[in-house]
Amino acid sequence: MKMLKYAASVLALATLGMQPAARAQTYPDRPIRLIVPYAAGGGTDVFARTISTRMGQELGQPLVVENRPGAGTIIGAETVARAEPDGYTLLLGDSGTYSVNPSLYKKLPYDPVKDFTPVTLTARFALALVVHPSMPAKTVQEFVDLVRAHPGKYDFASPGAGSPHHLAMEMFRQKAHLQLTHVPYKGNGPALQDLLAGRIPCMFLDLVTIRQHVENRRLRVLAVASTQRLEQLPGVPTIGESVSPGFEAWAWQGLAAPARTPPAVVARINAAYARTVADPDIKRRLHDMSLDLTPGTAEQMAAHVKSEIVKWAAIVKEANITLD
Repeated sequence: MKMLKYAASVLALATLGMQPAARAQTYPDRPIRLIVPYAAGGGTDVFARTISTRMGQELGQPLVVENRPGAGTIIGAETVARAEPDGYTLLLGDSGTYSVNPSLYKKLPYDPVKDFTPVTLTARFALALVVHPSMPAKTVQEFVDLVRAHPGKYDFASPGAGSPHHLAMEMFRQKAHLQLTHVPYKGNGPALQDLLAGRIPCMFLDLVTIRQHVENRRLRVLAVASTQRLEQLPGVPTIGESVSPGFEAWAWQGLAAPARTPPAVVARINAAYARTVADPDIKRRLHDMSLDLTPGTAEQMAAHVKSEIVKWAAIVKEANITLD
C-alpha cells in the first residue's frame, strides 16, 4: 500500500511538472490580451494596433489591444505583472515602465526585473519638440530665449510622469537651463488635445502622433531629438545642431509577459513579432511613422532594461524628481 501511495505521489508530481510544457505546446488556443499602458490615440497605441492584426495571424489567435492608462504606466504594468504566466496577457511597455519608474517611485507595485519575463524589444520612436502656433518661438533657440526671459511662465505636457516624453523635456530643461512646469496626463491623447487647444504651449511628442497636425499647421515642430535629421522631416533640425550638442532622446518599447512564463511560449511570441515586422506592408507603415524597429532576443531586452535602469537613475537623481 505504501508503495502504491508513493507511486501515485511521484506520478502526480510528474504530471504537474509536465503541465507547463503541455500548455506551451498548445499555445495559443484563445485570444491574447496586449496591454497598452497609455490612452488610445498616442504613439504606443497606434503602434500596437498597427501590428496587432498581423501578429495575431502569426500566432493563430487574435491579439486584442487593451488600453490601461494612468499612474505613469503603473496601472497597465501591474495588470500584467499580476496576470497568470501563461502568455495570454502581454505588456507593451516603454522605457518609463521598465527603466525609469524604479527611480521615480519608492513604492512601485511591481519590479521590472523580477515581475516580468522579457520577450523582445519592439521599436523606438523619434521624439520632437513641438509647440502650439500661438507660441512666438519659431526655432529652438527662440524657444530657449523665450522661456529664459519668462522663468516659470510656461508649462509643458507629457503623457505621464516618468514617460520618455517627460524625461526628454527634463533632460532638455537641464541642459538648456530652463524653468518649465510639468503637467502630466493619462496618455498622449489627452495631452495632445490640450496642446492643440493651446491650453498647454509645448511638449515632446513622437512623429506618429504629430505628423498630421504638423502638416495641417495646427502644431509647429521646432526640432527632433535624434542625433541626425529624420528622413520624414528633412527640413527640421536636431536639437543638437543649435542648443545642445549630442542631445538624444527616444521612446523605446518592448514586449514582456508575467514572470515565469514558459520559455517555449516566450519564443513563440518573439518569433511572431519578428515575422510581423518583416512583412513588407507592416515595415513600410511603421517606417512612415519614423519608427526604428528593434526586434531581438529576450536576453537582449533583459540586458537593455538593466542598463537603462542605471542610466535613468542618474538622470532622475540629478533632476531631483520624485513621484511618491
